[in-house]
Amino acid sequence: EVQLVESGGGLVQAGGSLRLSCAASGFIFDDHAIGWFRQAPGKEREGVLCISSSDGITYYADSVKGRFTISSDNAKNKVYLQMNSLKPEDKAVYYCASEMFGYCSGDEYEYDYWGQGTQVTVSS
Repeated sequence: EVQLVESGGGLVQAGGSLRLSCAASGFIFDDHAIGWFRQAPGKEREGVLCISSSDGITYYADSVKGRFTISSDNAKNKVYLQMNSLKPEDKAVYYCASEMFGYCSGDEYEYDYWGQGTQVTVSS
C-alpha cells in the first residue's frame, strides 16, 4: 500500500522557519518524483517544489524562491521541505505527492498519490 505522510507543520511567527517531512512507503522511492503543494484558504492548490532523480529540483512558486528548499533522504524514504523567512501568505495546508514516472510537474493532476496534508500557520 502506497502511503505518504506529512509532518512538521505548526504555528510560527513571521520570519521563522519550519521543516516539513514527507515519509513515503509502499513504492520504489528512487523512481518517483515527489512534489510539495499547498492550498491556502479559498484558493486553489498550487505547486511549490519538486524533486526527482531525473529532474533534480524544480521550483513552481516564484514566491518561495530563496526561502524554501527541498531535499531527500533516499535511505529513509523521506523528502523534506525547509521553509525559512516565513510570511503570513505562506499559511496553507501543505501536501506532498508522488509521481510514479519520476517527472516533476506543477500540475497536481500529474501526481498519483497524496498525503493527508499538514497545516502551516504564520502569524504576523
